[in-house]
Amino acid sequence: MSADQTTATTTATTTARPSGAEPSSSPRRLLEKLSPVSGARLGEFPVAGEDEVRAAVARARAAFPGWRDTPLAVRAEALGRVKQVLAEQGEHYARKISEDTGKPTFEATMTEIGAVPVLLDYILRRAPVLLRRRKVSTPIILPGKSGFIEYFPRGVIGIISPWNFPFQLAVVPVLSALIGGNTVVLKQSEITPIVAGVVEDLFRRIGLPAGVVEIVHGDGSTGAALTRADVDMLFFTGSVATGRKVMAAAAQRPIPVELELGGKDAMIVCADANLERAAEAAVWGGLVNCGQACVSVERIFVVDAIHDHFVEKVREKVSQVTVGGPDEQADMGPLTSSAQLGIVERHVKSAVAAGAKVVFGGERLQRPGQFFAPTLLTGITPEMEIFREETFGPVLPVVRVRDEEEAVRLANASEFGLAGSVWTQDVAKGLRLASRLECGQVCINDVIQSVGHPALPFGGVRSSGIGRYHGDEGILAFMNTRGIMVDRGKLNSEPLWYPYAGKVAHGFELLRGITTRSVGSLVKGFLGLRKKMTRQK
Repeated sequence: MSADQTTATTTATTTARPSGAEPSSSPRRLLEKLSPVSGARLGEFPVAGEDEVRAAVARARAAFPGWRDTPLAVRAEALGRVKQVLAEQGEHYARKISEDTGKPTFEATMTEIGAVPVLLDYILRRAPVLLRRRKVSTPIILPGKSGFIEYFPRGVIGIISPWNFPFQLAVVPVLSALIGGNTVVLKQSEITPIVAGVVEDLFRRIGLPAGVVEIVHGDGSTGAALTRADVDMLFFTGSVATGRKVMAAAAQRPIPVELELGGKDAMIVCADANLERAAEAAVWGGLVNCGQACVSVERIFVVDAIHDHFVEKVREKVSQVTVGGPDEQADMGPLTSSAQLGIVERHVKSAVAAGAKVVFGGERLQRPGQFFAPTLLTGITPEMEIFREETFGPVLPVVRVRDEEEAVRLANASEFGLAGSVWTQDVAKGLRLASRLECGQVCINDVIQSVGHPALPFGGVRSSGIGRYHGDEGILAFMNTRGIMVDRGKLNSEPLWYPYAGKVAHGFELLRGITTRSVGSLVKGFLGLRKKMTRQK
């Protein structure tokens, strides 16, 4: 928790408890939420303790058998009601998201609310195909047998979601877990407690059985309690530092864990790129959501031949970006987290001190709230903090490179590997460069929007995380896999079973058939073993 973003107090209260919990008059901590736009107090929100988290997990555990055994079609029908609720409540939800985060209402509508039905449609369409039992080919060494693969839910999933896209990044993992028959305990960020209430309202309105989705409110201590609770899997989206703690907690049991962590995403601008499009994309890709996206453009590698021309185009476009709160209908809002504002200021100052040039912006805006000017920097080098660490703010750092080869090498010189983009009018070249980037997703002549492609898996390598969601992988991530082999059961024994006496020579013949793919040797070896098996009856 960011201490200067939300503050904790202790008070006696009998309100704001999880659904189904008993009233309590014991003191509990409350978090004070301040507006990132004005600094005004927006309210106080409860912090669930260890006992409340355990109780929520117990309710999800009790609900699991019933939800698991509910036919997939019935589960899909229930989850499909999300779209109806969003159609009715979407505008209200978007405005609450903007109030909590400070992001423009258009962004809240499209990147938060609008993304959910697109991804849900894919989940509902693909789950019946993916989750049915399927037959697999069986090798000749196992004659008379058939192999099958099927999936079954892991159980109770603990999901810890972040503050930067607090609606979408909570709702989509929950839906992905629920479709397969899991139940969920969700803990959202203390930095966006208003959105946590919006998500709770959404799942209340679709009318799921009690305990299928439990939501616990609180700070880092609540999330830590969830990692220690009796869950069967942890799904975490957030910082690398906290991701390591989640992974360590999961290792104690051990249970599966999926980590969706940070990025330092590279944008490679080739000499033959459509510079107008690339410049527009750089500005939007680096400033959307005030740069608070794991897939934000955080390093722009521009080949020397077009560097100056490209930088000037970006400068012109950055200078036209309007900044303000949701009521001002601006392009870019404030940083949601005041702690993140401090990181952005530090990265820019240290880069300038190390020789970077501020082409535009570079400082906090002199107005109430957590606003930082859209910023364009040139002269960035690999030794700088802003090159190596995730900034997560409205800063566009440009790196001049000799050619695409140097761009790829420097792009891969990072502990992160989440996403990237390549800009060229030669798509074949773009594909070649994309295939050399060590990251989980790459766009060619586009940026960020690949995250919204429902069939594409999303996730990173190295410090950007473990696992994938979205796409087919995002459904199967919450499932256990079971292999089944079937024999017709007509024989009383098997050639490979006891006793072994007299079978060695036939075994060698069978081995030759396996290693040389000789059908004759396989048949000869098997027939010999079968004869021995028959004689020994």
